[in-house]
Amino acid sequence: MKISYKWLQEYLDLDLPAQEVAEKIERSSVEVDSVKVPMDGLKKIVVGLVTKVEPHPDSDHLHICQVDVGDESLQIVCGAPNVAEGEKVIVALPGSRIANNVKIKRSKMRGIESSGMLCSLDEIGLDKEVVPNEWADGIYLLPDDAVLGDAVFSYLGMDDALINIDVTPNRGDMLSIYGTVKDLAAIYNLKDHFNVRSVTENGQQATDTEITATANPDLAPTYKLRVINNVLIKPSPRWLQIKLWQAGIKPINNVVDVTNYVLWKYGQPMHSYDLDKINGQHLDVRYAKAGETITTLDEKSYELNETDMVVADKNQPVGIAGIMGGQQTEITNETTNVVLEAAVFDPIKLRKTARHYVIRTEASQRFERGINVGGVQQAIDEAAALISELANGEVAKGTLNATELESVEPVVSTTLTHINKVLGTELSMNQVVDIFDRLGFTTDVENDALAVKIPLRRWDIHEAADLDEEVARIYGYDNLPVTLPDTDGMVGHLTEPQKLARSARQVLEGLGLTQAISYSLTTAKKAGMFLMQPSLATELKWPMTQDHAVLRMNLISGLLDDVAYNNARKVKDIALYEQGRVFYRNDADEVRPVEVEHLAGAISGSLDQAGWNQKALPVDFYQLKGIVNQLLINLSISGEIEYVATDELPEMHPGKTAKILVHGHEVGFIGEVHPSIAKQFKIAPTYVFELNLQEITNMPKNDNQYQLISKYPTIKRDIAIEVAKEISNEQIISVIKKRGGKLLNSIHLFDVYDGDKVAAGQKSLAYSLVFVNTKETLKDEDVNAAVDKIKKHLTEELSATIR
Repeated sequence: MKISYKWLQEYLDLDLPAQEVAEKIERSSVEVDSVKVPMDGLKKIVVGLVTKVEPHPDSDHLHICQVDVGDESLQIVCGAPNVAEGEKVIVALPGSRIANNVKIKRSKMRGIESSGMLCSLDEIGLDKEVVPNEWADGIYLLPDDAVLGDAVFSYLGMDDALINIDVTPNRGDMLSIYGTVKDLAAIYNLKDHFNVRSVTENGQQATDTEITATANPDLAPTYKLRVINNVLIKPSPRWLQIKLWQAGIKPINNVVDVTNYVLWKYGQPMHSYDLDKINGQHLDVRYAKAGETITTLDEKSYELNETDMVVADKNQPVGIAGIMGGQQTEITNETTNVVLEAAVFDPIKLRKTARHYVIRTEASQRFERGINVGGVQQAIDEAAALISELANGEVAKGTLNATELESVEPVVSTTLTHINKVLGTELSMNQVVDIFDRLGFTTDVENDALAVKIPLRRWDIHEAADLDEEVARIYGYDNLPVTLPDTDGMVGHLTEPQKLARSARQVLEGLGLTQAISYSLTTAKKAGMFLMQPSLATELKWPMTQDHAVLRMNLISGLLDDVAYNNARKVKDIALYEQGRVFYRNDADEVRPVEVEHLAGAISGSLDQAGWNQKALPVDFYQLKGIVNQLLINLSISGEIEYVATDELPEMHPGKTAKILVHGHEVGFIGEVHPSIAKQFKIAPTYVFELNLQEITNMPKNDNQYQLISKYPTIKRDIAIEVAKEISNEQIISVIKKRGGKLLNSIHLFDVYDGDKVAAGQKSLAYSLVFVNTKETLKDEDVNAAVDKIKKHLTEELSATIR
C-alpha cells in the first residue's frame, strides 16, 4: 500500500525525513518495501504558458506553439489534440530529463525547430494505468495559479514521498491512512488531528423511501446504504485526483473517486450504484443462483457458483459482494441519483470467491484481512458529505441498515508481572499504562492486574500475548534487554534416519551424481507416473499454476524435467539424484496425505568422460545397477539384495526394468525410461531408479565391523559351464555360494558365450572362484573338494554341463 507522506502530515505534526519515518514503521509495525519521491531523476520540467498556436505546414496534426516559461519564450512543436492558447502546460526544457531517463534536446520536426517538449502525465513518470481518461490522449493542463517557470512537481504531488508498506495479514488496520496515523501517533507519542467530515442531510426524501435492502447476516453482518440525489458527474478536483494517483488508483469521476478516497483514508471498501439502474429499487446480499452471470466493471463476464456472495437487485446480480461491482449499475456521466454501499462481508467466503475467479481488488484485500466494524457509519457519512460537496448532491435523510453488527469493544486481561517476565524488562505500571494510552487503549488497573479495552480498529488484539507485543514494539525492540538463553547445554547430533540419508547422499555424490531439488508440486499426469504403490492424487484447491496443482507421488518425473531442461540447452551427460518426500493417499476421505521419504536418480548420456585412449560409453542398466547396489551395500542393509525383472511399470522399458528386493521385500525399481515417455519429456534415453528410503531406514542393518585381511595366499579356480538360456546368473551364483563352503571368498563372472560352439538353447558361462583361509595355508585337496561339490550340485540342480 502506497502512503503519501504529506497526507500523513495533514494529521500528524511530523517534521522528520520520510525515510526516517519509514524506517520507524518497519522497526515497529510492518515491513516497508520502498520510499520513493516521483520527481527523483527528473529535471528542468517547468510551468509554461501557451501564447500562440499555429498549424504545422507539413502535418495535419502537429502544431507550432510559442510557449512562455517565465524568463524566455520557446518554440515547441506539439502533436497533442488539446493544446490551446492561454493554457498552462508542462514544459520539458532543452537538456531536461523526463521519465525513463530520456533526455530532451533541441531538434527539428519536419523542418521546424522545436526547443523542448510539452508533456503528458505518463511522459513525466506517472503510470499510464492511473492517468485520468480526460488526459489520456493529450498533454496535461496545469491550474491557472501555476507560476510560470516554476518546477511542475509540487502542482502534481510529485515532490511528495510515497511510503510503500507491505502489510502482514494480522495488521489489516494499517491498510489505511487512519490506521497508519494512529500507529505513528503511538510510536512518536503524538496527538493526531485526524479530520472527520460530518454529513448534512440536505435532501427532501428519506433513504428508505428511495431504496430497500435485505441481507443474509451470515454473508453481510453489516450492510448500510445511503442515497444522494441530483448529483452532477464530472472529473474530481485536482487535490483528490493527486491523492488517488499517488496511491496507484486511476481517477474516474467525482463519485467513484470519493469511494476510493474513503477506502484509502479509512480502510473501508465502498461501492456506488446508479439508483435508476437498480431493478425494483431493491438490493439483496445473497448467494448466487445456479446459472446466474455478471459482467463486472472491468468488462469481464463470469458464470457464478451457488457458493458465491452477490449483491442483487430484483432481477439479477449487480455486484460480486466485496470484490467488484457490475457494469449494469455503474456510475456514468448520465447518473443523477447515487446509492452508496458500505458493509462488512464474510472474509472467508469472499476470499474463496476472489481466488476462484482470480480477482484481486483493493476492496477484497481489506475485507479478507478485516475492517473496522465500528467505523462503517463514519465512512459512509464522510463519503456522502464529499459527494454532496463535489457533485452538488442532495443527501437523503437517514441510513438504511439492512443488517448491523453489534459493536462491543473487547477487554483483554494481563498483569504487569507477566509483561515484564515475557519481555525481560522492569517496566513500571505507569510506563505500561502510558503505552496503552498512546495506542488508544483504555486501561483499568487493580493492583498488579490490567484490564485493557481494545478499540474496534485493532481487531488483531485478542489475548495477553498480543498486549505483550504492543508494549514491546512501542517501548522499542532495541530497548529490550539482551540475555543468553538459560538452558542446559547439550551436544547436538543427527538421528539415525538423518545419518542414513546423509550417508546415501555422500555415496551417490562419490559415484558421480549431483543432487537436484525439484518442486513438490507438479501436474496430475506427472504425479501419477512411476508409482511404487497405488495412490490417489492430492490436489490443491487453489493452485497458483496448473503445472503445480498436485502433490508428487514420485521423484523421477521431477528429475526427468531437470534432464529435459539440460537436454534443451545442449547438455547431454547428466547424472542427478534427489532425496525428498512423496505424498500418498489411500482413501479419498483422508484429509492429509501420508508423507514417505524417497531417493531417486536419473542418468542420461555418459557417466564416464572420454579419454585419449577410450571413448565415453553411454550409461546402461548394469552401470546404474552397480551404483544402486553399492549404495545399498554402503548403507549396511541386512539381507540379500535381488533384482527381479518386471514389466509392471508402464512408464519403464518392459525389457530393461527390475524390481529391487532386500530380503524379499520390495524397496524400489531400476531401469530405462520407456521410449514413449522419454519422447513426451523430450529427453535422450535415460536410466532411473527410485527407492523407498523410509522403508530402507526401518530395515535391520549390519553392525559396523571389520574383517582381517588373510596373511595366507589365496587360490583361484576357474569353472566353465553350459546351461539352458533361461537359467539366470543369479541362480548359478546362488548354487555356488550355497555349496562352496566357508573357504569361498568371491565369485566373478568373466565370460558369457552363446554362439555356434554350444548347443541350441544353451549358453556358456565362465566364473573365477577365489578361496582363502584366514587361519592357515590352503591345501589343494580342500579347494578341489569344494570345487567338485559345486560342480556336482550345478549338474544336479541346474542340469549344467561342466566344460
